[in-house]
Amino acid sequence: MKRKTFFVILLFLMIFLPLNIWATTASSNEFYEGIDVSDWQGYIDYSQVKSSGIEIVYIKASQGDNIVDSYFRINYRNAKENGLKVGFYHFLTARNEDEAIRQAEFFSSVISNTSPDCKLAMDFEMFDGLSVSEINRISKVFLERVEEITGKEVVIYSDAYNARNVFGEELANNYSLWIAEYGTNVIEESNWEYWEGFQYTSRGSISGIRGYVDRDKFTAQIFLDDKAVISPTGRTENYTHDEVYIVQRGDTLSAIALKYGTTVSKLVAVNQISNPNLIYPNERVIVPIKGNIRNEITYDTRHIVYTVKRGDTLSEIALRFGTTVQSIAELNHITNVNLIYIGEKLRIVNY
Repeated sequence: MKRKTFFVILLFLMIFLPLNIWATTASSNEFYEGIDVSDWQGYIDYSQVKSSGIEIVYIKASQGDNIVDSYFRINYRNAKENGLKVGFYHFLTARNEDEAIRQAEFFSSVISNTSPDCKLAMDFEMFDGLSVSEINRISKVFLERVEEITGKEVVIYSDAYNARNVFGEELANNYSLWIAEYGTNVIEESNWEYWEGFQYTSRGSISGIRGYVDRDKFTAQIFLDDKAVISPTGRTENYTHDEVYIVQRGDTLSAIALKYGTTVSKLVAVNQISNPNLIYPNERVIVPIKGNIRNEITYDTRHIVYTVKRGDTLSEIALRFGTTVQSIAELNHITNVNLIYIGEKLRIVNY
């Protein structure tokens, strides 16, 4: 009789309970619409983004131990100005624990003097032959060091496969999850019971952003309890940052490389270009630039202030900041739009 009762109960559970009962689910039923962005999106009109119903924006701040996202400061300031909740992420490339510490310190220095609303995120997804144990040790060291320096909570960004098979229980027990899984609203079982962020597509379309953007849903648990400004770390060395060059008709990779003082082979490697003789108008080419981005982009009481570099033109500067040559010329009383000087400081965008 007991055996029959057991099987009746089991059959009931199998029929009437949802199939994803053991799946990774949201940590609450309260959701916030979000996006995550980097320099790939170019200049973003955050007033339109806000009007589209977006509430949270995660902004790429840095990569490796010396690359600052070229739109980081602009994205942060404009998102905040339009009342959006902001989080930052770092693209981790460390191959050992020492590199993880250095990258944690770099990330913390880049986001110093900011006031994020959401947990700081680690994006570690390119493992290049690292063992699972090495990946977990590197992640743990990075996350602990970021928390130690900034005093802020952190979250792990991961696709569903890595959340299930790579990132282990120790990480899952100590850090929350921002998971990526496209084409479904059911997340298979992972080492986490709950997620706080769910990236559900990379082909979102939002007013104010040209092209596609990642779309996310977040729960209230993604918000930081402590929203105090992150203190400066004192790290001051020059970094490499990425410029995003928009290909013009007649451009060649060799001409672009010459303009920015780099090489065709470096541009090919960074952009994963299969045929260096074939680039297209309006294509985006990432160009690694030596120098401290904080010296190039600053702020006065009413404007973003840009310091002109070798090879700059007003048209390219206008395109980068989502404005017009005429607007820059009027703000800076420029009579000849074809004549600007290295080191000249240009007021760019009113805010």
